[in-house]
Amino acid sequence: MPRLDLLTANDRPGSYPASWYAASTPLLPGFPPLAGTIDADVCVVGGGYTGLSAALHLAEAGFSVALIEASRVGSGASGRNGGQVHSGQRQDQGWLEARLGVAPARALWELAEEAKALVRGLIARHGIDCDLQDGIVAAAHRAAYVPEYHAAAEKLAREYGYGLVTPLDAGEIGALLGTDAYFGGTIDRGAAHLHPLAYALGLARAVVSAGVRIHETSRVTAIDPGDPSVVHTAAGSVRARYVVLATNGYVGDLVPAVAARVMPINNFIVATAPLDTPPLAEPVAVADSRFVVNYYRISSDGRLLFGGGESYGWRFPTDIGARVRPRLREIYPHLGDVALDYAWGGTLAITVNRMPAFQRLAPNVLSAAGYSGQGVATATLAGKLIAEAVGGTAARFDLFASIPQPAFPGGALLRWPALVLAMSWYAMRDRL
Repeated sequence: MPRLDLLTANDRPGSYPASWYAASTPLLPGFPPLAGTIDADVCVVGGGYTGLSAALHLAEAGFSVALIEASRVGSGASGRNGGQVHSGQRQDQGWLEARLGVAPARALWELAEEAKALVRGLIARHGIDCDLQDGIVAAAHRAAYVPEYHAAAEKLAREYGYGLVTPLDAGEIGALLGTDAYFGGTIDRGAAHLHPLAYALGLARAVVSAGVRIHETSRVTAIDPGDPSVVHTAAGSVRARYVVLATNGYVGDLVPAVAARVMPINNFIVATAPLDTPPLAEPVAVADSRFVVNYYRISSDGRLLFGGGESYGWRFPTDIGARVRPRLREIYPHLGDVALDYAWGGTLAITVNRMPAFQRLAPNVLSAAGYSGQGVATATLAGKLIAEAVGGTAARFDLFASIPQPAFPGGALLRWPALVLAMSWYAMRDRL
């Protein structure tokens, strides 16, 4: 049986999904498909945060760059996500210290702080209008999690000098979020959230200004590593000294060594009609403690943007709103029947250990993917680190690449059923 193609299973190639994001920001005119053979110092495959950041930093360092995108820049996970710019890595500092050691854990913390600063800096330097706001709340849906959240905040303040995470008790979090669904949590005033598609398109404008050639609706069919490497599409090819693979969950069968470590999964978001009285007392974003996480915030025009809901198959459900509404109703019962003006899905990528998969696939072919739901800042930084590595300074890229990153068990045929079983178990645990 042929494998389902994620690039076409849920989307029309060359277009953006019908999301609130696409409806609320000016889109770019289309870039021409690749035709014929061109030469570049670097060919970047993929037009999300990783690819756009890599292309921008490479061009600013003096490299000639061609960026090849199968659909539209920012049309994948980079233009559909919850827009949260988190502190730290996807795994917390205790996890990193226990498995990697204190020094590497501290280095990864510093890189995560740089990632947030990089996002803010790019927005400021390029005048990107993407509704950047401070504050992310981590909300505990079980009382047993509250001490863990508070202890993590104390550890960051005591050992890492990061005092921007404030513990919240049940009353405080209830007043802030307008719900009694949580037992406590924290608020990180150093984290942020933004309009993810507007941010991606702002990066694309900066990339074009830096002299990068972008070719859209140009799906890569093969990569021949060598000196030079050749990146093939149906209608053309790029000869390049270096190749950057920035496809994340859409790698498919293009590069098996990446596909073995990066699993695509789907998640869903709805945008309500504008609310007369939004429930959040401050313009913060929220991510709760469920394994299948609920995440939400208020949009610039007063809508509740609410994400969550699992999908155990590559195709999106026919009624995404019906999939997400019960989760929204659980948090905000009084909004359970509110009109949902937009509902869309997106494909992100996870890894076994939820840390990103940085790989040197050949001496001149580099990849970064698998941000596991924390890609806005991390993917932006990944592009910068890739550019450093291409320029001959690879220590920071290699720090990520040195993190043990196992392949998913079962190979291409069995890894998906195994993930479905695991995710089903965790989703059931969330409901107990």
